[in-house]
Amino acid sequence: MAEPLPPTRSRIPGSGLAKGLAVTLRTMTKKTVTAQYPEAQPELPPRTRGVIGLFEENCTVCMLCARECPDWCIYIDSHKETVPPAAPGGRERSRNVLDRFAIDFSLCMYCGICIEVCPFDALFWSPEFEYAETDIHELTHERDKLREWMWTVPAPPALDPAAEEPKEIAAARKTADKLAAEQAARAEAAEAEAAQAKAAETESGAAQADPAQADPAQADPAQADPAQGDPAQGGQAAAPSEPSAPPGQPSAPPGQPEPPAAPPSGPQEGQS
Repeated sequence: MAEPLPPTRSRIPGSGLAKGLAVTLRTMTKKTVTAQYPEAQPELPPRTRGVIGLFEENCTVCMLCARECPDWCIYIDSHKETVPPAAPGGRERSRNVLDRFAIDFSLCMYCGICIEVCPFDALFWSPEFEYAETDIHELTHERDKLREWMWTVPAPPALDPAAEEPKEIAAARKTADKLAAEQAARAEAAEAEAAQAKAAETESGAAQADPAQADPAQADPAQADPAQGDPAQGGQAAAPSEPSAPPGQPSAPPGQPEPPAAPPSGPQEGQS
């Protein structure tokens, strides 16, 4: 036996129209706000999917993004180079070098899979969306254009104060501290060498300006010859030198008086 239907609620004719008019009347009393685009740029959330930026230094050409893209809109070309060993006796290594990285945004569906699967954080979302073109071929952005979008990528949100520091930042800080210490050591060594050179120049200049410091014998003869001292200080005075004989006359032997001088030759006054 079928169950009786519940009693239906009687509806007032025109109740739906009244509800719609009520919504209209409520919105008519509010102030309308119109975004004057493009004069006023919209405030977009930080995780807006506008365009993809490429950080080329992190790309290792692993091809994961191109393989996982459902639209096949990522084009990558590369070649291999041989890297010499880092230490003597080591083995050479080969690495991939990126030649081309392009994204065709006319095919991209903005799913973000390429950014999620990248193991080295080489792709990032940028909130920029103003890159419309009149030619569809211009929507294929090469790596130079993708690198320019990196400048518009917002900074990541701040970590929790109790969270550990990321390994990448810790390694970068350690390297920066090491380089700073090496530069400080070089600067100190350069300052020490400059101070030594300046001291040597000062000593040489002082020696040239004061000969007494360069050669004490020339400044004080008493110090050069101890036998000749100051009589007031108990030293022996130098003996006076004997007059030398005139030219053409032999000198007297030591210990004998000098012979009288010969009279001048020639006529004298008072003699005829």
